[in-house]
Amino acid sequence: MQRPIMTDERFLSVASEPAADTDEDRLVAVDLADTLAAHADSCVGMAANMIGERKRIIVFHDELTGRNMTMFNPRIVAHDGEYRTEEGCLSLAGMRPVVRYKRITVVYLSRRFRELTATFEGFTAQIIQHEIDHCEGILI
Repeated sequence: MQRPIMTDERFLSVASEPAADTDEDRLVAVDLADTLAAHADSCVGMAANMIGERKRIIVFHDELTGRNMTMFNPRIVAHDGEYRTEEGCLSLAGMRPVVRYKRITVVYLSRRFRELTATFEGFTAQIIQHEIDHCEGILI
């Protein structure tokens, strides 16, 4: 189900709790994916706090596969290739400067709550970094 976008910066500035292997958190992921799909013309990634849920769940468009991907409890374990860019966000007005990395390695749980490790590059890596920042309560 598509949900409204959270714009309260005080809410968004609080770090999210770990997601659990529960039906409730899986439903949050489904709602997050539905909300991202509804905003596909203007958004390539979302974190659960953007729909009012303080859970470490992200959904993003993976350029390599051309599909949306869901991660539970993602964390970046390696990065390289620092660069500066500007980003926008559905939850915030305007574009803002930010430092990102060209290549990242992420450890996360799949939809079946299996731990996986994957490396991402380019724009997909940038999206993931933005969404993990949301999980940490970090706003651009």
